[in-house]
Amino acid sequence: MRSGSRKNATYAAFREVGRVIHTVQLLRYLSDAPLRRRVTAATNKVESFNRFPQWVGFGNRGVIADNDPVEQEKVMKFNALLTNAVIFHNALDIAEIVRQLLEEGWEIDPGNLAHISPYLTERINRFGGYSTHEVGIQPEAYDPKLDVDFAPLREQGLIAAGLDRAD
Repeated sequence: MRSGSRKNATYAAFREVGRVIHTVQLLRYLSDAPLRRRVTAATNKVESFNRFPQWVGFGNRGVIADNDPVEQEKVMKFNALLTNAVIFHNALDIAEIVRQLLEEGWEIDPGNLAHISPYLTERINRFGGYSTHEVGIQPEAYDPKLDVDFAPLREQGLIAAGLDRAD
């Protein structure tokens, strides 16, 4: 018998174990409202990430018209580069706003920061005029440190995932 055969006992045992695990996870999901909220939030964030490159690569409605694999790869890599640049810029803007709020005396809850997404499109003008007069201006040095204590959020995430204990 082949190892992938439906009649193979090991295959059947692993299939049944998989079904049990799936059922337990499904029952846990159905009975745990905070877990459902976390899963929904994570799913929404992933979906917004998946939509974001499509939004950025708006030309030709996302269709790569060239049949040349090299040209297709160039288009995909350029879109990925542009998408990452926009995400990075959005993250820098978010960090700067958080810094300003901290300087003004606001208290920042790390849990609230966890809900902020860098996949923002509202402030991006894809079709507008673009100025190049600032190309030669040297930007200020970026300080990557935010004075926000993420430890409670990390601990909460580890506890919720069941990773806080050694089995």
